[in-house]
Amino acid sequence: MTPTVDGSGSDEILERLTALHPKLIDLDLDRVRHLLSKLGHPERQLPPVVHVAGTNGKGSVIAMLHAALSAAGYTVTRYTSPHLVRYNERISRNGVPISDAELIALLEEVEAANGDDPITFFEITTCAAFLYFAREHADILLLETGLGGRFDATNVVDAPRLTAITPISLDHQDFLGETLYLIAKEKAGILKPNTTAVIAGQRPAATDALTMKAGECGAKLYRRGADWNVRLEGDEFLYRGRRWELELPHPSLPGRHQIDNAGQAVACLEQLHEFDVSMRAISDGLKTIDWPARLQRLQNGPILDRVPADWRVWLDGGHNPAAGQALARIATEWQRGGRSPVLVFGIQAHKHAADFLGPLARHVPVVRTVEIPNQPSSLTAEEAAVVARKAGIADVAAATSVEAAVADLAKVMPGQADILICGSLYLAGHVLRSHT
Repeated sequence: MTPTVDGSGSDEILERLTALHPKLIDLDLDRVRHLLSKLGHPERQLPPVVHVAGTNGKGSVIAMLHAALSAAGYTVTRYTSPHLVRYNERISRNGVPISDAELIALLEEVEAANGDDPITFFEITTCAAFLYFAREHADILLLETGLGGRFDATNVVDAPRLTAITPISLDHQDFLGETLYLIAKEKAGILKPNTTAVIAGQRPAATDALTMKAGECGAKLYRRGADWNVRLEGDEFLYRGRRWELELPHPSLPGRHQIDNAGQAVACLEQLHEFDVSMRAISDGLKTIDWPARLQRLQNGPILDRVPADWRVWLDGGHNPAAGQALARIATEWQRGGRSPVLVFGIQAHKHAADFLGPLARHVPVVRTVEIPNQPSSLTAEEAAVVARKAGIADVAAATSVEAAVADLAKVMPGQADILICGSLYLAGHVLRSHT
């Protein structure tokens, strides 16, 4: 996600880096390694690293790890992408984003070291993040890949303490490959010799790719179904691994899929033997997870003024087929509770909009489509409406804005409804910036 201009002091340099270093076609780590060498190799001076790749759930797993480790008293640094409102969110210490002054100083230092060498925006800003984390002296760094794994700029960490791969599905096929096997092969690039990799439940093609890569590099797999498992039981979930058997509360992030993410986070904690994280710390952490735009219920703001008091408005940044399936399960739960799920939908043109909407179409009778503001790659509202109709949704109309879409839904829907604003993290960021 490109920087959001909100008048802060770091925007000027972020925009300059974006303009000077456009996204390059070739995928390579040589540029990153070269710049890091000029900076004194900060990637070799990091605290223990948990490196997380996958398609869905990366951010949620990291947020859950962060919450539990923080509850246990550890100093936790975190690198995630993309951001929702401001770039500073990507780099944090104990949940506090990097300050503008610190970010500006880091970016200027890294830009000066790089000179005129070609490099992408994500690469140069990741080098800046490594410089920050090397100087912070935290207990642990939670590191999320940006796009893939093998050639991701974060993959210069040669000896992470732990790796983790969340469920893999189709996404970014233009960069990672057209099949699930090829995408999983790219994600598996973060596996390292003699390093445990905590693996979520995967489809067979992804499992094959991960197993092959682990065999080639000597990684140790800790797999769901074989080594650890998790299941929902009432208001709790049960985790069983090689060392731990725990009964834990439902995470504060809603949705059945978050039980799976919580299980993987606990499996990671189980493998971090040197960290003393009690069941109490895990429980406390799971109750207080901070991870916006992941089925986030909006509690205030002008959007809520446009709907009846007994309606709920939710925000989710999911945009690929697996996310559509997860949201469809949630829509089913709303229906069982006597509520009508309806969508405000916007998506980027290069995403597989039909595959995202397909699972939802059976549960959602009404959709209002919007163009994502300030995103040239967005489908227009009319184009998104065509996709929604082809997916089988009967009542579809294009709207000029999120506000207009919500106001129209309030006019046409009887009874209690749940509005889900979805399809893009860009759209979610716009809503959080403008309406909360």
